[in-house]
Amino acid sequence: MTKTKIGVLGAGTWGTALARLLAVNGCDVTMWSALPQELKNMSVTHQHPNLPGMRLPAEMHYTADIEEICTGRDVLLFAVPSVFVRSTAKKAARYVPDGQLIVEVAKGVEEKTLMTMSEIIEDELSAVPGHDGCKVVALSGPTHAEEVARDLPTLIVAGSDDKAVARRVQQIFTTPTFRVYTNPDRRGVELGGAIKNVIALAVGIAMGLDYGDNAKAALITRGNAELSRLGIAMGCQPETFAGLSGMGDLIVTCTSMHSRNLHAGMLIGRGMDPEQAKKEVGQVVEGINALPAACRLAKKYKVEMPIVTAVSDILSGRLAASDALTSLMGRQLKPE
Repeated sequence: MTKTKIGVLGAGTWGTALARLLAVNGCDVTMWSALPQELKNMSVTHQHPNLPGMRLPAEMHYTADIEEICTGRDVLLFAVPSVFVRSTAKKAARYVPDGQLIVEVAKGVEEKTLMTMSEIIEDELSAVPGHDGCKVVALSGPTHAEEVARDLPTLIVAGSDDKAVARRVQQIFTTPTFRVYTNPDRRGVELGGAIKNVIALAVGIAMGLDYGDNAKAALITRGNAELSRLGIAMGCQPETFAGLSGMGDLIVTCTSMHSRNLHAGMLIGRGMDPEQAKKEVGQVVEGINALPAACRLAKKYKVEMPIVTAVSDILSGRLAASDALTSLMGRQLKPE
């Protein structure tokens, strides 16, 4: 039986955890990174420095050649951080064959264009003739890499309006411990993955200020209300935000100590500035990257997002973290 050939672009924790999952599930997996030394270390140690206890299958392959990773693959998995999606897609586009199935797992919205990650990939592919048949699927949900790497039970959503393509991704990625659902609302699936990181910063800030579980629950719930309002204004389906890629992802990112955004928020709540917090976390904090776009989307679609606005004010220095609660609690009373 011919193995499904997967090319993984990006060797961070999420890309590596998925690469291992697919390899263990019987796929032929090759990983690419713009950092050759990163690949060399993994190929020798069969480990990732930020995923302790996980062992990579010896049969996995590694390459720093962008043409090689894009050639002859059944699936290309884009797993680079959101800020590198466009530059990576631009480099890869000339080598991506027409009809290629692409799965995008980064979470964010580009500040300048307000495009989701899948839209960015499509934009770069369209700049090079011959990509009319390519399909980009968003894979998102409550999925910490640290737990997927240990085969702990995980559920996720494949977002695409092409049912056959979403179903194919579902079949390829599903394992006994990794269950994939499909959803035709790709933009909603991606929006949930981006905005929840900003809300997690708010929850972390509240935790850093020792505000307690009541405040945490309120921020999660009202944060989902903000996400839903924005998504509906952008033409997404309301039920998406009650699902795994909406409320599900929001809950795990706002409650798990695996969450970089929660950790960064806690440090900011304790008085650390955003740059110091990012350095202390030591990995990409996607909520800080997504914040400017979230604010611009709220303004563009005329949607009230007070929690997102408060986080922006705190991170920019316009508002002290300790004053944000007073600002939010003092807003005009209204129905839920």
